[in-house]
Amino acid sequence: MRARSLCCFAAMVAFMVGACSADEDSSVPGPIEPGATSSPDDQPSRDQPPQDEPTPEPEPEPTLPNGATSIFPEHRLVGFSGGRSPAFGRLDAEDLDGAAAELDEIIPDYEVDGRTVLPVYELIAIIAHPSPTASGLYRTVEPDEVIRDYLEAAREHEALLLLNVQPGRSGFLDDVQLLEEWLREPDVGLALDPEWAVGDGEVPGQTYGSTTGSELDSVAEYVSALVAEENLPEKVIVFHQVHESVVEDEDDLGEHPGVEIVKSVDGIGARADKEATWDRVIATMPEHVRAGFKLFFEEDTRHGPLMTPEQVLALEPLPEYVLYE
Repeated sequence: MRARSLCCFAAMVAFMVGACSADEDSSVPGPIEPGATSSPDDQPSRDQPPQDEPTPEPEPEPTLPNGATSIFPEHRLVGFSGGRSPAFGRLDAEDLDGAAAELDEIIPDYEVDGRTVLPVYELIAIIAHPSPTASGLYRTVEPDEVIRDYLEAAREHEALLLLNVQPGRSGFLDDVQLLEEWLREPDVGLALDPEWAVGDGEVPGQTYGSTTGSELDSVAEYVSALVAEENLPEKVIVFHQVHESVVEDEDDLGEHPGVEIVKSVDGIGARADKEATWDRVIATMPEHVRAGFKLFFEEDTRHGPLMTPEQVLALEPLPEYVLYE
């Protein structure tokens, strides 16, 4: 696993080195025809109350891409992860349309049990680094134009956008608050990656990161408040977990209105190894948290064939989010 992290970071290092219109209606009366007369009855009375303005149409309620306002149990989430570096996954910035077409081919295999798949684009929006970076926090934040491009691509394909946070030496809540502008959108959620959350004196990729249930809970509480404030549909918060040690005191992660929390098990290897990791990591999942499962096109297939959708859907508990990298 440590070799995977260092390999991923080698790729990261390479990557880093309205005017008004003349056609508007006017209230000025037109000229009077020659010879025409006007009577007092033709003139508006100063005592006459003004006519009521037409009642404006109410703004439509914000919804998910398919018009729904809730996620589970009607839907299953299936998505690709990625970013500006090809090392980040299938969701390569240079070929978002190609990734969408590939994802479309996979989706029907995850609808065999009657669930409707809601596609997901998981963008690595805050990227951990093995060097201090300008902030000294060993992470960088993707520019607004990058996030905007991915959001536009997601909307074109009626997908959710999840912003993945690798905080380095920063804190999850601090970094999530940097993304508030985007989280106020109805189709944007979060993915938290504690493997890349390290303390002072530690370096991402050299030290296995971790978080706590309490820290995850603070993020969920913050997002829940945004949902209420903006009257938004339900939001997803995924936290990725590759090993039991990555999240401590998981029971401190509570339920919050308007937020669906998913625990994604990120084990790598052959099917038997991934299922063994699944059994260990999923055992500590709180009852109100949904199960998720991650597949790796390259790392998994070095050890055997990639697990099929049928094999993924045979896991217990049933995965509600399936992510491909």
